[in-house]
Amino acid sequence: MSGTSFLYPFLNGDERDAGALLADLAASARAKARESAALQRRTLAANATSIAQAGAAMARRFADGGRLLVFGNGGSSTDAATFADLFTNPLTRSPLPAINLAADQAVVTALGNDVGFDLVFSRQIAAYCGHHDIAVAFSTSGSSADLMAGLREARARGLLTIGFAGYGGGDMAASPHVEHCFVIDSQSVHRIQESQALLGYHLWAAAAGGPTEKESTNDR
Repeated sequence: MSGTSFLYPFLNGDERDAGALLADLAASARAKARESAALQRRTLAANATSIAQAGAAMARRFADGGRLLVFGNGGSSTDAATFADLFTNPLTRSPLPAINLAADQAVVTALGNDVGFDLVFSRQIAAYCGHHDIAVAFSTSGSSADLMAGLREARARGLLTIGFAGYGGGDMAASPHVEHCFVIDSQSVHRIQESQALLGYHLWAAAAGGPTEKESTNDR
């Protein structure tokens, strides 16, 4: 078996029937799509009230001149970047200020080298934040040390703090420094990130003023 056998356990190294192999691959893809869609529906339903509350709190911060500071590690860093882009470059609404704290590689690597990787986000928050700002951290485990340090720093400075986590929520779910924590009930990194992307979109919609007229019409 190859090093990717854990992804496709039905693949046999001696398999010679291309048709059967393609059929198995297609069935696997369909099963994962159904699993992802079901998880997304459950997650959205379970978090609908929390999304509305967090979105309203974000909207108040933006109205007072606040900005959004987002951060994450690895794949979650790209999810954070996408979330920030929803605010700064929306298709239908006015842009809102958002900063991806992992975007500047010079800053991230300098802080990682000079003061330690655990502080790469907290130091930026201390330097950039204003009292009305919002801090949002994306994680699959919910327990990354640098994310928790950033959230602690943000809460100590009066920022609104929001976390996205998977598995059981990790340290984020138990932390008093995280005011709103959205936990995806899954053990799969892929499914967690897919559902986080959906929740992030709905959080943006709530924070940016609810559905547009066109979206509302399409929903009816």
